[in-house]
Amino acid sequence: MQVFLSLKKIKMKIICVGMNYSEHIREMGNTFPNEPILFLKPETALLTKNKPFFLPDFSQNVQYELEVLVKINKVGKCISERFAHTYYDEIGLGIDFTARDIQKQCIAEGKPWDIAKGFDNSAVVSNFINKNQFDDIQKLQFYLEKNGQKVQNGDTSDMIFNINRLISIISNYYTLKIGDIIFTGTPFGVGEVKIGDHLQGYLETYKMMDFYVK
Repeated sequence: MQVFLSLKKIKMKIICVGMNYSEHIREMGNTFPNEPILFLKPETALLTKNKPFFLPDFSQNVQYELEVLVKINKVGKCISERFAHTYYDEIGLGIDFTARDIQKQCIAEGKPWDIAKGFDNSAVVSNFINKNQFDDIQKLQFYLEKNGQKVQNGDTSDMIFNINRLISIISNYYTLKIGDIIFTGTPFGVGEVKIGDHLQGYLETYKMMDFYVK
């Protein structure tokens, strides 16, 4: 009974999409996917409210990956792409922190690389904005500054799988529930963070995140 009650408290999941921008695929030396590459982060990966990110001691190469986020607003399964836009009202910005050295080692050894992506505080999530603030969700510019220098610059028009397509495909595998967050993929320009780095993320003219690495 105790286990059942604790499981009921789990209210959301973080669904991430890999290799959804062409230039990022090329910079990582990967091949183009026929379907979105999907993986999950646990709820304990959440880092919100511009709290500092503390570098974990188990990795020597933690990298940022800036992404546009979608927050699901109703339950859905096997959602048709033409109705996918009704399953979210808000978008945000996030960083998928990745222990790149661990990920590469896991891949080389043929092992799952969940620990390289799902460790505590590895999913930075901004506040969310109503999507009606924007003319076209698939024509949004977003960028990341590290110590005042722009290091990543993306446009949602460059997505291989657009947001509605992602929602449709994801819902074939996972039932989407209210509050679920989708990381929609990162553009070219991922890089390493060090202690003392100052990260600021922008979605169009909105500053969405502003925090330090410690």
